[in-house]
Amino acid sequence: MNQIQAFSFPLGRLLIAAIFIMAGIQKIPGYAGTQGYMESMGVPGELLPLVIIIEIFAGLAVLLGWKTRFAAVALAGFIILAAAIFHSNFADQMQFILFMKNLAITGGLLLLFANGPGAYALDNRSQGK
Repeated sequence: MNQIQAFSFPLGRLLIAAIFIMAGIQKIPGYAGTQGYMESMGVPGELLPLVIIIEIFAGLAVLLGWKTRFAAVALAGFIILAAAIFHSNFADQMQFILFMKNLAITGGLLLLFANGPGAYALDNRSQGK
């Protein structure tokens, strides 16, 4: 693996993880509004703490390359479910774009699952890499 490839792994993990970590953190001060939006879409607002935990902790796991494959699959399932619930109104062009963005992120997460965390990952410490 050359240096560019080695550097691309942590950078890629950072770019994928950032959207989840930031979204989870932003839901905390906007808790009531997010809970109301979830309920308006038929999702119980009581699930919001779980959503925040998944986004922040699985996002951090991807960023750090810790339990990467598990975190990537968890986030892939989470984002597909979110796309289906919150962005399935394809008559609205913005919702269609957001749905496609979620599919693209899912693709990146599935590649991370298939290929592992790459260089500079905590997962590698237990494998002696």
